[in-house]
Amino acid sequence: MALQWLILSYVVAAEAVVAILLTLPTPKLLRNRFVSLVSLILQPALFIVPFSGFQLLDIYWKNEHRLMCTSDVCTAAERDRYEKSIYKAQRNVILCVTACLLYWSIFRICKYQKDIQRMEEVEKRSKSK
Repeated sequence: MALQWLILSYVVAAEAVVAILLTLPTPKLLRNRFVSLVSLILQPALFIVPFSGFQLLDIYWKNEHRLMCTSDVCTAAERDRYEKSIYKAQRNVILCVTACLLYWSIFRICKYQKDIQRMEEVEKRSKSK
């Protein structure tokens, strides 16, 4: 299970870097090339959405079937272990949601950049006529 969360962490980090690079002010040619490259990568990278959804379902199922340790019968070590598992689950939920939101934001940024590029081409054609 730890490998899945490690992969998801790396994907979120890569998405964050791509989102930052897309929003940095760059020359028009470089930005257009980078947007077209990212657009090509977006469709294969869509796997992250169902993967995150599956991980969220797994977290939900484990949360529903987790043994509760809230009474006085539990030892301090058991209580610490229970709280640690709750914190890890919360962190993993945030990671899954962040992966989906970053993918969506990268998709929208690329779409807006392509729309701006198309509008500039239309404006250029209308000015040249």
